Amino acid sequence: MMESSLKNVLVVSFGFLLLFTAYGGLQSLQSSLYGEEGLGVTALSTLYSGMLLSSMFLPPLLIKRFGCKWTIVISMCCYVAFSLGNFYASWFTLVPTSILLGLGAAPLWSAQGTYLTIMGNTQAEKAGKVGRDVVNQYFGTFFLIFQSSGVWGNLISSLVFGQTPSQEAIPEEQLLSCGASDCLMATASTNSTQRPSQTLIYTLLGIYTGSGVLAVLLVAAFLEPIKDAQRKREGDEGPPFWSTLLSTFRLLGDKRLRLLVLLPMYSGFEQAFLAGDYTRSYVTCALGIRFVGYVMICFSATNSLCSVLYGRLSQKTGRAALYALGAVTHLCCIIALLLWEPHPHQLAVFFVFSGLWGVSDAVWQTQNNALYGVLFEKNKEAAFANYRLWESLGFVIAFGYSTFLCVNVKLYILLGVLSLAMLAYGTVEYLEAKKAARPAAAEQAKPAEGEETETAM
Repeated sequence: MMESSLKNVLVVSFGFLLLFTAYGGLQSLQSSLYGEEGLGVTALSTLYSGMLLSSMFLPPLLIKRFGCKWTIVISMCCYVAFSLGNFYASWFTLVPTSILLGLGAAPLWSAQGTYLTIMGNTQAEKAGKVGRDVVNQYFGTFFLIFQSSGVWGNLISSLVFGQTPSQEAIPEEQLLSCGASDCLMATASTNSTQRPSQTLIYTLLGIYTGSGVLAVLLVAAFLEPIKDAQRKREGDEGPPFWSTLLSTFRLLGDKRLRLLVLLPMYSGFEQAFLAGDYTRSYVTCALGIRFVGYVMICFSATNSLCSVLYGRLSQKTGRAALYALGAVTHLCCIIALLLWEPHPHQLAVFFVFSGLWGVSDAVWQTQNNALYGVLFEKNKEAAFANYRLWESLGFVIAFGYSTFLCVNVKLYILLGVLSLAMLAYGTVEYLEAKKAARPAAAEQAKPAEGEETETAM
């Protein structure tokens, strides 16, 4: 059974690896490739608006109707459509395919989170382990493999665009408007953002589309469908249609979820900043578009390694210590980015920032998912749909203001949201600790039977 559950975790992980090798590479380049009239940033904003909309209704409905496996397959096809839309990039192709991808994204991630949580709990029950630990381990394995997609996607784009004839040095006056002081790059096209030849763009898109199609085939052929054992035991045929439709909103009645909405929201803000602003206002502005891929590889590599490390570490340190690490690292990065004036001579610094950003992002990705899976175990689909809903809102807001706010203002916004998110998260941990202390106090009078079971586990 262990081999079977591990095989399924690996199939999901490698399916997402292939899919996001394509999508991650494309997302990193949207703001640099399609800078005219802000088409790239608008496409990303539209994409996350679609995701926001689908998070409200689609995930519980699709998962109930098709099951986790086929929800993942259908959603992956929406990502392939976006790759195809990039072949003839215009307002009429990028915006509709962005909406389609957005509609598929929330069910995809909710089905993945639900699948791994059920798989982890089922395996823990069979092996006599703590469910939370196995779920954490599975999410760690998934994110190790999944996050490396950024390495491959960006490596492909860097190698393909690296064939562009070498460009002349970036003028000093342009460098003065890079970094935190950049207020124009969202719409202005400068020397360093010159597009590579159309042939190279088509080559890249061909590779990305092939990778997406492979992901769909892999999951469709090898992933085993899964039933929620808990529901099966209760003989529950599932709630009626309207109840399923509104379950995402009904879960907001839980005080803990209301406090936790800022965590996924901040995750959206910080990822949008990296994909839309750091790549454009720091890397493309000071080094040129051909360096975007290499800098993002550094982010993805540290993210991937830290993801698996945190999956194991959380069992020893607990999640609160990891959240503190993520928050402090991002805090330092944001303050340093406000003060730093990027220059081509400081090549290593561009990589240091993206690496540290990956160290923090790995905390948000692994721990947020595991936290939602553990706290709302009985309403997994609705919990993960909520997670994507608020993360999408973070992306939409961040990409929405991307075209008219200066970079330093965006960094101050990040700082504010991070502080509030950590405050709210601390409150949830306090409430959980208080809740756990109450039954423990009541149990002290009884024989220590539970303790023996705990030790055995």
